[in-house]
Amino acid sequence: MTKDKVLEGLLASKVVAVIRMTDAAKLAAVAAALQEGGVRALEVTMTVPGAVDLIREMARHKAPGVLVGAGTVLDAGTASDVIGAGADFVVSPVTDRDMIQACREAEVLVAPGAFTPTEILAAWRAGADIVKVFPATSLGPQFFRDLRGPLPQIRLMPTGGVNIENAREFLAAGACCVGIGTALLDKTIIEKGDWEALSTRAKRLIESLRGL
Repeated sequence: MTKDKVLEGLLASKVVAVIRMTDAAKLAAVAAALQEGGVRALEVTMTVPGAVDLIREMARHKAPGVLVGAGTVLDAGTASDVIGAGADFVVSPVTDRDMIQACREAEVLVAPGAFTPTEILAAWRAGADIVKVFPATSLGPQFFRDLRGPLPQIRLMPTGGVNIENAREFLAAGACCVGIGTALLDKTIIEKGDWEALSTRAKRLIESLRGL
């Protein structure tokens, strides 16, 4: 899939599910439940045991329209590994220029992390396709609304502090998509293996965004 198609898919999906879990054996079931609920962009963080191999397996068997990405990618070497495994997009909590360059050379969408307006602009100028604003917990939707004035060209993805209740507000304020982790992937639900409940949470999130 080309980078333009991946970007198109992320902008259409509006949601990136950030999968950060210690029990990698449940990853396939978690991914299936999220897809059943309508979440089509899945980010597997490098903190998941065996993340690169899991991404390779998911990329090989993904359904049409599903995007599989890698998160918490901190350096160029890891970026190359996940790209080789078939990741559609690469996300980081920080801005590492070598990592960004590795993604650009491979023509893979990259979303480095930044926090302040200066950092966000620097990440964009370094080649970000989307800038992950992290952590967005203390910023709130108004921060993104304020940034749209001086920096309308930058695509922003708030992550950290985004939940099912406020995702729509972040998007309405100017975010191009949102990253949601534990607020969607409830640990108790996953521990119980209640995949129907997880799917229901995903459906609730997607339905809350209709019309945007």
